[in-house]
Amino acid sequence: MMDNQTNMLLMNYAKYFPESSIPAIRQTLEELGPQRASQALAADYKDPTVALCLSLVCFLGVSGVDRLYIGDIGLGIGKLITAGGCGIWALIDLFLIMGAAKEKNYQKFMQNVSFL
Repeated sequence: MMDNQTNMLLMNYAKYFPESSIPAIRQTLEELGPQRASQALAADYKDPTVALCLSLVCFLGVSGVDRLYIGDIGLGIGKLITAGGCGIWALIDLFLIMGAAKEKNYQKFMQNVSFL
């Protein structure tokens, strides 16, 4: 029964985390039990697709809104001040922002688990 519930939770939330972390998340969820597993996944995880869309919109990518969205306040402000590194940083972030969002979500998940 728990295995099915874990699979359902992972199907709903897998897009928010790096693929390499899924086995560790599965094990952690199984150890937590159903109630605490649901609590661990109840955090406000940032959608990597939204972060990419913010990065794609020219003005928002250069202004650092994508980095601010995922919680990288310092990088977002730095990107704003430098106009996205004169556009170079904004271009590089098109390829990196989804992975950065997933890593931030994984860190948030691990932090939530440590409080449960």
